[in-house]
Amino acid sequence: MHASSTNRRLWWPFILLLPLFLALITVGSTAEPEPVGPDSGRLVRHGIVVDFEALPLAGNDQGLMEGQLAEIRFRLTEEATGAPVRGITPGAWMDMGEVIQGQSGAEQKTCKEKIALYLKGVVGIRPMIDLNSYYVLILNKEPSISVVDPLVSMVGKTSTLASIRLEAAGADWASSADQKRVFVSMPRAGKVALLDTSKFKVTDNIPAGTAPTRVALQPDGRYLWVGNNAAAADASGVTVIDTDTLESLATLPTGAGHHEIAFSADSRYAFVSNRDSGTVSVIDVQSRTVLKDIETGPMPISLAYSTLARALYVADGKDGRISVIDTEQFEVQKRIDASPGLGPLRFAPDGRYAVVVNPSQETVYVIDAAANEIVHRIAVTGQPYQVVFSRAFAYVRPLASQSISMIDLDSLGAGKQPIVKSFEAGSVAPSLAGDLSLADSLAATSSEAAMFIVNPGDNTTYVYMEGMNAPSSNYSVRGASARGVMVVDRSLHEIEPGLFSARVKLPAPGRYDVAFLLDTPQILHCFSAHARPNPLIDHATAPLTIEYLLQDRRMHVDTPAPLRFRLVDSHTGQPMTGLKDVGVRYFRVPGTDRKEMRATEEGDGVYRADLALSHPGAYYVHVGVPSAGIAYQDLPYFTLVAIQTAAGAPRVPQETSP
Repeated sequence: MHASSTNRRLWWPFILLLPLFLALITVGSTAEPEPVGPDSGRLVRHGIVVDFEALPLAGNDQGLMEGQLAEIRFRLTEEATGAPVRGITPGAWMDMGEVIQGQSGAEQKTCKEKIALYLKGVVGIRPMIDLNSYYVLILNKEPSISVVDPLVSMVGKTSTLASIRLEAAGADWASSADQKRVFVSMPRAGKVALLDTSKFKVTDNIPAGTAPTRVALQPDGRYLWVGNNAAAADASGVTVIDTDTLESLATLPTGAGHHEIAFSADSRYAFVSNRDSGTVSVIDVQSRTVLKDIETGPMPISLAYSTLARALYVADGKDGRISVIDTEQFEVQKRIDASPGLGPLRFAPDGRYAVVVNPSQETVYVIDAAANEIVHRIAVTGQPYQVVFSRAFAYVRPLASQSISMIDLDSLGAGKQPIVKSFEAGSVAPSLAGDLSLADSLAATSSEAAMFIVNPGDNTTYVYMEGMNAPSSNYSVRGASARGVMVVDRSLHEIEPGLFSARVKLPAPGRYDVAFLLDTPQILHCFSAHARPNPLIDHATAPLTIEYLLQDRRMHVDTPAPLRFRLVDSHTGQPMTGLKDVGVRYFRVPGTDRKEMRATEEGDGVYRADLALSHPGAYYVHVGVPSAGIAYQDLPYFTLVAIQTAAGAPRVPQETSP
């Protein structure tokens, strides 16, 4: 992950504190002061000053406008000293002030009530703009990428947010530091696809030499390096792409075989392994010339740079040794003996410990960069072949087992006993899927408190929360074969101490509630911003409007629950009669007991569906009319609460007259 973990949050802590926030909403909603201004505001509470601004971008001096970019800012300072507040990160959402409503004429839900719904993470209950969000990209065996919003309930039936087509199947990918762009190598196309994550669209396909496979961005993000796994020696090496102009600057032959790529911390040098030539090439980034080829063994299979040791570590798959290269003199200063069959080598985020897997020996080696010695040999069954880090653990993925091993990084060191835990991500081994991707099949979430894990064997992505005994949820890609996974962050970022910022495109005109939330100390407040209509945008009106005809939202379990609603033509105001395909879809929080049925017409534009609520809980109801071009998410939804039937006859819900 490129950005600081302090600036990136997973909202499970807020979900766990949801009852407290609900109580805060109920008890303290009337005491909240109004915002100071339409597009700015100040809140002072618990010794913290929160200054809010919504600023137009692109030189617009007419204020915020629909369809244009705006910068949302929150500055957190100490009330007593004015110093920036450190160590806390806010949550924020933007939604139209009147987006959630029930029966016609009923009171709109307050901003705080909407926050409670967002924190539940229910499918279909999403703010217009989520400033805490992150998305999961799934690289498929087919030429496509699936995009999933994990902050909604992942119960196996959640709709894919987007499906992105590629010219050819992707092999590897890398994201920019701000995660707004993702580069995907396509060996068969001879190109690298550029994915814009703000639109989830491929905006360019960049020629990248013969068989572009491994991709890596240097630390400063200036150049993208692409490994060319060409059969011809004069075409086997790396292609260097300027990330600003998207032009290929050079193709450098380095040696035969597959290429892995690493960089010095200052982006001065690039290091490229040449598997079949038995060398590592040192390249000067500025001049893009090969300075030296270092012999590291018969089969350099992986390499990684340690920011702590300022050295390059190269694992050789054939002789089973790890070469330590001095990155000032470009000489091998030590060779560490392990065992033949070594695979990927990765360093923990702090650069202290390297984890090297050995599939053939079913062993994981831990190297201490401070001493350049193997300090642990850990047995991991099932042919371990991938390593991915969170802040606290090294996750080891075996090829022949669905079990994932977690090595506690705090337990590593000479004289210590490593703590290793495991859990199962699926029911089959990844090897059953056949061809696997070069891209990682594990990705840490923004908070590094959880991990997304693709199991190609059962085509499912699992969500594991650290501290749990098993994955908490999963997602299956429909019509595609999942291979790799990546997390793209969209949350607020701390651009200077105490100042958090995000850039958004305002999708509609009107007043926005800008909800601000801190967990410690507990602060919940709604600011306000206004966006003017954009005269250059054609505003299409939805063909239908809906009015739900229920006064009491309480229903009883195992008793038919009559849902009645009226559909009206948006243009004429007349009731819509004769519709034969009015569908009703409903489910229980957090996305279970999903059902779908056809509504019947009662006359005068009124339709009815008798819902079967089999369990107590909150239900969300959506109405769709395919013949009118109305999908389930296009019309306002309706909420119900099912309660257990008490002794005696159940009470019939009250209805309004049509």
